[in-house]
Amino acid sequence: MADACMELLGRFFYLLQENYPQVAAGDKTTMKSLQVLQAGKRTILVNFMDLCKMMHREAEHVMEFLFAEMGISGSLDGQKRLVVEGKFAAEVFEGILKRYIVNEYVKRNDCNTHETDLLKEISVKCKLCGSERSVAPVRG
Repeated sequence: MADACMELLGRFFYLLQENYPQVAAGDKTTMKSLQVLQAGKRTILVNFMDLCKMMHREAEHVMEFLFAEMGISGSLDGQKRLVVEGKFAAEVFEGILKRYIVNEYVKRNDCNTHETDLLKEISVKCKLCGSERSVAPVRG
């Protein structure tokens, strides 16, 4: 009986590795450090678009969340950098982006992956297991 269980367990992990290598390896998406510049009374997030691409999210949705959470305004400049009104440390943005990723719009807690799609801004669907959960709209 123990041999049969071990064989099934081995087969399970083999199939897991073959079909979902990110899960099997415990792969975690790590957020790149924000590149923040101060320009007068403005703060510029230099690599904002790179972060959005890493999360597979539209820049407009991420901006809307940041603006709502911080009570600020801003826009993308000609170089696709996020420019916001006010002086802010990188840690402020990192904390809010972590909430965006972990608590709200990216990470799936049941299968612990960041490989998700945001569907019509009302649900997050896992690319690996296909599970889906509703998300609240960004409150502005």
